[in-house]
Amino acid sequence: MNLRQQITQFLTLAYVFSSAFVAWKTLGIVTNSHSPIVVVLSGSMEPAFQRGDILFLWNRDKQQKVGDIVVYEIEGKSIPIVHRVLREHHNSEKQLLLTKGDNNAVDDLSLYAKKQSYLNRKEDLIGTVKGYLPFIGYITILISENIYFKYGLLGLVGLSSVFFE
Repeated sequence: MNLRQQITQFLTLAYVFSSAFVAWKTLGIVTNSHSPIVVVLSGSMEPAFQRGDILFLWNRDKQQKVGDIVVYEIEGKSIPIVHRVLREHHNSEKQLLLTKGDNNAVDDLSLYAKKQSYLNRKEDLIGTVKGYLPFIGYITILISENIYFKYGLLGLVGLSSVFFE
């Protein structure tokens, strides 16, 4: 393989990654969410959502109502949580939300940050679930939880880039 072919392959790969990045950022701007697509990682929302479902989020709603399924992040925790709004309160111009997983016995008060009784809609919410695709995100779970699958997939990608031009 000559230098020109190698440069062409590298630029094609760079184009694919940069296109995916631009599409992700554009989707984030349109939905007003830094993470417009998330994967369900636990069974706390069963039967509504199963582990591995991909959720599509929208964060342009002015307010959430009881029964909406929201995705939120807590300060100090890196994994977003998908739960249903159980109660909502208004405090001056803020909307405060209490959430609970459909498959959980109690509300999420123990999951919130220290001395936090409610979620602040503007600060804590990533978005409201507007759609989903069942089980397609399971590959993300396999990659993050199974080291053999992760390295096997990386090996296949590496071999395919060597043998298929």
